Amino acid sequence: MQHTRLNELADGIFAIVMTLLVFEMRMPNLPPDVTNGMLIQYLRPLLPALGSYVLTFTLLFTYWKAHHFFISIYAKNLDSRLININVLFLMLVALIPFTSTLLSRYSGNQAAIGIFGIHIILVGLTLYWMRSYVLFSPHIKNPDITKHEIMGSTVRTLVPVLFAAIAIPLSFWHPQVSIFLFTLAVIFNLTHWSTVFFEKLFFRNKGNS
Repeated sequence: MQHTRLNELADGIFAIVMTLLVFEMRMPNLPPDVTNGMLIQYLRPLLPALGSYVLTFTLLFTYWKAHHFFISIYAKNLDSRLININVLFLMLVALIPFTSTLLSRYSGNQAAIGIFGIHIILVGLTLYWMRSYVLFSPHIKNPDITKHEIMGSTVRTLVPVLFAAIAIPLSFWHPQVSIFLFTLAVIFNLTHWSTVFFEKLFFRNKGNS
């Protein structure tokens, strides 16, 4: 299979999944002469769905970006195992609208947070599996990749998994703190300084050992 076929499949799935997220925000049926106060009152219940939309959309963007790097830049060729890992990854990605809707409707429920968190962990671990296979399999050719780039990809892939693993038990103490951790994981992947911080921490400890 050529890169273009796999990239087109991935781009199509990500586009559909990211579009489906907005359908959770259903506009209420209001009379034409609705007042400003009434409109705000009716829109207020949509805030959890809006927050879930922003969180999940940006999360999907980070997954799409990582997939692009691993498949289009790091991998110079494909084999059947890498394609199968991609299929598993895309299958998990396609489920995100379901678990994000569950989280937005029942944001204070530990089971909803747990299901969303486990889902994020599975997606992240599958992405890490893809990344490890691309970088270290003798069957996949790579360009020259520095150790800092390898460490950066490790940090960006696994730190959100770590945050999700912490968020699940925290939901039994304070559900909103758990949701904040999910948000923090997204912010972490969108900012360069956070990755640099972990890289410096890793290389400093490695140099002192």
